[in-house]
Amino acid sequence: MKNRRISILALILAFVFMMPHVMKASGHDEGGGVNVKEVMFHHLLDGYGWEVPFSHVYRIPLPVIVRTEDGKWVMFSSSRLTKIEEVTDPATGKVKKEAEPQIVEVEKDGKTYSFLLAHVSKHSNKVVEVFPIDGKEQSDVQSKAASQENEVVEGYVKFDGKYYREYKPFDISITKNVLALFITAIIVTLMVMSVVRYYSRKGMKAPRKGMGFMEMLIDFIYTGMIKSTLGEKAKRYAPFLLTCFFFILTMNLLGLVVIFPGGANLTGNISVTLVLALLVFVATNVTKSKHYWKEIFWPDVPWFLKFPLPIMQFIEIFGIFTKPAALCVRLFANMMGGHMIVITLTLLIFIFASFGAKATSGAVVVSVFFSIFMLALDVLVSFIQAYVFTLLATLFISMSHESGHDHDKSEGEGSAPATLDI
Repeated sequence: MKNRRISILALILAFVFMMPHVMKASGHDEGGGVNVKEVMFHHLLDGYGWEVPFSHVYRIPLPVIVRTEDGKWVMFSSSRLTKIEEVTDPATGKVKKEAEPQIVEVEKDGKTYSFLLAHVSKHSNKVVEVFPIDGKEQSDVQSKAASQENEVVEGYVKFDGKYYREYKPFDISITKNVLALFITAIIVTLMVMSVVRYYSRKGMKAPRKGMGFMEMLIDFIYTGMIKSTLGEKAKRYAPFLLTCFFFILTMNLLGLVVIFPGGANLTGNISVTLVLALLVFVATNVTKSKHYWKEIFWPDVPWFLKFPLPIMQFIEIFGIFTKPAALCVRLFANMMGGHMIVITLTLLIFIFASFGAKATSGAVVVSVFFSIFMLALDVLVSFIQAYVFTLLATLFISMSHESGHDHDKSEGEGSAPATLDI
């Protein structure tokens, strides 16, 4: 154990002392600049390729699948959207490689279709179909663009100094986030099926190591949360709730890994958390009890709060939608915030690079240790957020199955008056 700690410390120190040289080789030394906003959003947002570790130029290509303006489906590799060019930095005179966008031409049924990864456009960082325009229209668009601060003109995209008419196609491409969802689903399936196969082969013999940890998590969520909250309905909702927990947990942990298949910020994407929240919304409102709707449209409150002005009805109906919205925003904000903090701490190294070697070395030490601390904290947060999402979903489902007050039933059967248990 002691040797392991010494090895880890040695690696950290080596990283600290080598970082100034790495930055110099990468063109981030004195005189160079780092676009913090560009780097941050590059890591947090989706993309048509998967980044190669420690490189902002090369990508693992993914299939681009779009529907053209005339209704034809076209597929091509995302590697064709950009080309690697050597660019000279005018400030330093150094040559570096950059991925520059290019027009992709695809033949389909004897017709040529042109596509571009838009930048100066309303559909920035999306694949658009482009069409050339004549000289007069080009002049009119450029005149209109001159009055715009960002040169963006509605319906047009700028590329290589010229404008093209653009059409945003229906896009079902396998992007980085889509592939990450498939990978997450496969990993969760393999983890769960491994537990099933273990018990089918070895009966009730207690598992060890990784299998034992999986069993502990399943028992912790099912017994400690689902069964204790839903009671006899636990078996009905356990598959859905356990899937939510392990799916979110796996997405969170994969997002902390730098290299493939990690690195996709899935739970920091509000589209993903919105779908999860909608699934909880369906599970809550489709399989509900009659008492649930009675409490919404005619709750047990003084009559003047629900008639003639339906004040409580409005609040209850509004609450139906705010519950899943809270699930969506809570998970998205917490995971997005964690990723942004880690990236910001790392970028401090490059920001302080312009202040000299001493400032850079100090920034490296602070950034590395704080980044390691935040990554360790994010591992804990990954478990907590998966647990909280599943807990709240369980509570919402339980609330939709409330059957009213038991004492009403007992009084209707002529039994003794119910007593209040304190």
